Amino acid sequence: MTIHSLFINKNYNLFHYLILGVRSMKKFISVLSLSLFVFSSNVFAHGDAQPQPMDVSTLPALGEEWLESNPYRGNDDAITIGKAGYNSNCARCHGLGAVSGGIAPDFRELDEGDEGDEWFIYRIRNGATRNGITYMPAFEGIIAQEAMWAIRSWLETVPAD
Repeated sequence: MTIHSLFINKNYNLFHYLILGVRSMKKFISVLSLSLFVFSSNVFAHGDAQPQPMDVSTLPALGEEWLESNPYRGNDDAITIGKAGYNSNCARCHGLGAVSGGIAPDFRELDEGDEGDEWFIYRIRNGATRNGITYMPAFEGIIAQEAMWAIRSWLETVPAD
């Protein structure tokens, strides 16, 4: 075998692997692009999510003045309404079953009773903004006080483990 034939064979082998690599890379890029397209819809959907209405007509009306502690604590109807309201309004950020994925606060770690109520109602009413960036929108004027307390009633039933 001559040096020339080795050189040609080496080039052929190198060229052959290069072509296979390009084909594999094209396949990888195609799969990656498709995956990004499919999963990006969840990312874009998050930003455009609209608050969902909650029917609180079966709960006692609370009036215009904001309460500082949960009037529905232990109320089975409020817990049922709160679970549905949480799933349609809160779970996209705070996680299904109130189990956070690490970005938004995990509601299972809220203080129980009135201590947790104070933080919860403040945050849901006013939202959270840091350095001009909205981390949580304010829900006052969007979701009724009754709905907010119903969500809190359900959250208090979720085990912390």
